[in-house]
Amino acid sequence: MATDAAFPEPVAARGAALDVLVSGASVAGPVTAYWLHRAGHHVTVVEQSPPRRRPGGHAVDLFTPAMDVIERMGVLEAVQDRGTGIERMTVRREHTRRDVTIDMTRLMSALSDRHVEILRDDLGAILYDATRADVEYVFGDRISGLTDDGVATFEHAPARRFDLVIGADGLHSGVRGLAFGAETEYSRWLGGYIAVASIPRDRHLAGHMTTLLGVNRMVGLYSARHMTDARAFFLFRPGAELAYDHRDVPRQKQLLREAFGDLDGEVPRLLDEVDRAPAFYFDAITQLAMDHWTRGRVALVGDAGYCPGPAVGGSTSLAVVGAYTLAGELAEAGSDPAIAYPAYEAAMRDYVQRSRGFATTMARRLVPGTRAGAWMLIAGTSLLTHLPTALGRRLVALGSGDLGLHESIEVRDYPALAP
Repeated sequence: MATDAAFPEPVAARGAALDVLVSGASVAGPVTAYWLHRAGHHVTVVEQSPPRRRPGGHAVDLFTPAMDVIERMGVLEAVQDRGTGIERMTVRREHTRRDVTIDMTRLMSALSDRHVEILRDDLGAILYDATRADVEYVFGDRISGLTDDGVATFEHAPARRFDLVIGADGLHSGVRGLAFGAETEYSRWLGGYIAVASIPRDRHLAGHMTTLLGVNRMVGLYSARHMTDARAFFLFRPGAELAYDHRDVPRQKQLLREAFGDLDGEVPRLLDEVDRAPAFYFDAITQLAMDHWTRGRVALVGDAGYCPGPAVGGSTSLAVVGAYTLAGELAEAGSDPAIAYPAYEAAMRDYVQRSRGFATTMARRLVPGTRAGAWMLIAGTSLLTHLPTALGRRLVALGSGDLGLHESIEVRDYPALAP
């Protein structure tokens, strides 16, 4: 696909319905599809995974601006019902025997007016249910090529022409690779890695998370109130980037053992369970630093365009707001992407840039590099949960790494997206 950002010809008459292809059916894709359909467009969503995913996934956070969008979509109650319901976290530092209990409800109330933690695949299922009657979904396929005149070729299905193509296919976006080039040109490693595995659940985990925090590493276990299994998660910061293939799961599990194998207590059991885990996720904590998320007929949404960093940047909320904003700007521009795409970038730029800064800071603070830093993280978090909510929020606003950034984002009303 050519790199020229200009449109070779008008996409459609002003206000006309567009044929839009969306790549990705996790979170950003269905939200984009919902609002594009609301604006009167014909939407096809293509997803490489099969239609029935294993329920669960790892936990993600929805903060106030994303919750506003979720409410406008009419799925607020469903999202709240599927929240993890984790009310407390027990955390212990390496080489100590003292546990500290964190009231998660009070902690999150100090950070956000409206917050829900939900398993990613549960959220995806809710969004799919909200759109499947109005949107064409194609599972088990992917986009293999794009042309300047909007023709998309697929791995399995026949080629089709679309007015617009939206890449909502995550950090390792195939659409971004076709339209913008190699990921290495835009990605920046933030110094860490994350792994999540589905393992059997202990009955004491309902509404409870246990965490062991050490120097440059963290391991924990949690389960949602409605789950029959649990999630083991691992965060660690090696001295240099690791060499592995993203398809080589045995190598990834070996890297976990190298990083956590010297720990005792519950950790050996968790590592054994990881070896048997039916679902396993491993990735670098990587940030995308792209100046533009649109080119020609293509627009990128969520992690595909501006991932601040998995687990550290609030990327799910950013994706939900970005999807709504893209559809809203297209609606306001009368379906003209030449007007809407620059407006979309302008509307999201501050949120994206602040999220990048927040993620860079949190990648260091969440997994401290010293024992003193680990102690300060636990002590500071515990203190925040013992303060009155109003005072806690003032402290957050005064300089806790922009922890309150989501609360400062206002979701615009787009009259063209009204029911």
